[in-house]
Amino acid sequence: MEALIKTETTEGLIACCECGVAIPPNPANMCAGCIRSKVDITEGVPKQSQLYMCRFCERFFVPPNGWMNAKLESKELLSLCLKRLKATMTKVRLVDASFIWTEPHSKRVKVKLTIQKEVFSGAILQQSLVVEFTIYNQMCDECRRIEAKDYWRACVQVRQKCDFKKTLFYLEQLLLKHNAHSNTTTIKPSPTGIDFYYAKQQDARKLVDFINTILPCKYQTSQTLVTHDTKNNVYDYKHTFCIDIAPITRDALICLPKKLAQSFGNLNQFVVCLRVTNVISLIDPATLQTHDIPAIQYWKEPFEILCQPKQLVEFYVLEVEPVTHIQRPVGHGHVSTKHDLADIWLVRSNQVGQSNAQTLSCRTHLGRFLHPGDTVLGYDLINSNLNNTTFDTISTDKVPDVVLIRKSFDRELRARKRQWKLKRLVDQVETASMENEFMGFMEDIEEDPILREKINIYLDKQKMAVERPDDDEELPEGPTLQEMLDDLVIEDVEMKEEGAE
Repeated sequence: MEALIKTETTEGLIACCECGVAIPPNPANMCAGCIRSKVDITEGVPKQSQLYMCRFCERFFVPPNGWMNAKLESKELLSLCLKRLKATMTKVRLVDASFIWTEPHSKRVKVKLTIQKEVFSGAILQQSLVVEFTIYNQMCDECRRIEAKDYWRACVQVRQKCDFKKTLFYLEQLLLKHNAHSNTTTIKPSPTGIDFYYAKQQDARKLVDFINTILPCKYQTSQTLVTHDTKNNVYDYKHTFCIDIAPITRDALICLPKKLAQSFGNLNQFVVCLRVTNVISLIDPATLQTHDIPAIQYWKEPFEILCQPKQLVEFYVLEVEPVTHIQRPVGHGHVSTKHDLADIWLVRSNQVGQSNAQTLSCRTHLGRFLHPGDTVLGYDLINSNLNNTTFDTISTDKVPDVVLIRKSFDRELRARKRQWKLKRLVDQVETASMENEFMGFMEDIEEDPILREKINIYLDKQKMAVERPDDDEELPEGPTLQEMLDDLVIEDVEMKEEGAE
């Protein structure tokens, strides 16, 4: 048999029909340089285009009526640029796309494209080009409605049926700290609360959930039909969320029902509200027992205020007798360690020095802070006309003469020494009573570290400004913010040594 001999074949070269260079055979019989000179596959692709961006929300316009969040040189922006060129690239094949760096403030975006196209019956040509996109400003519909100041689709109405606004001031500071009001179109104050207007229902629900976590409150919802299309079954509503904050404020005197007081750890029926945060903190001034009431428990068995802070009366302290031993009821709750019990004898400040002055006595939780000769604010229950169903059921021998709330200071001196301030949610012309209430709220922040740590306070540069010394003199070191907050007691107020120990 004859053996088969395998021979290797080599591909021949041909001369280019244009320039004569030896090249492998191809359908066009031309080299790559001659093909590029004869054919331009980037001819139908535009070298310049436009992008529209809203300068308020910094979103890019997606035709026909959409808006998309996209950062510079992100894949979202690249996809948007390619969509703008899609109609002109039907006859070519996109191989690669990438950004070319430009200055962020130049309003220019450059994209480098690599495309392929078949030319001369089977010959595939690949080329690169740069497309420059110019960014133009165009306001989106949502920002246009926000700037109009009169458009809203959801409203959150915050209300508190109480004459004192300390809880609303506290809510205002928390909103500023956490920036929970960022998406509002309009904020309008009302006599009993604040109204927040939103362009989206989802943003309003976020605010409602935020307020529910920081304050004891409940809410109701309602909706109003604006327009509707019966053919397409499309309805447009305006939604309203009405938030009702518990009508309990700091320094208020509360008369609890007997069964409710027993369920709170055998408290006495007369208690004082220490503070209102996400819970209502109560203290029994006769036993120093404290109890925190969450929102769910309060709304199951709500109770009312007996005396509000506007009914406070100033008294003059005659004598202080500390109470060292006290027998508390069985099953009592937590006992405060920041207060001391004491029996106080006092008279009204406007009756000091009179021969017929009425001397009153009471047991209070402010024994650590009071000395003979001090002034203190409290509720005069003997000379008050109170209208409360629970109070009417209590026998007169169990009603205290006076319930003391807080020590009285020189407000003008205190405000003059205060070197910090708070920001406000809405700038408005406030009445004298409103300014007085806000001044009391700032005093509460000074006295209560638990309340102070939850909000932001700022240095008052106007009070911190001093006269510029000579060039040879050294600038004195000013107190830090924490030192100013710790120095909250007036010079003539000192704590008892045994109480501090």
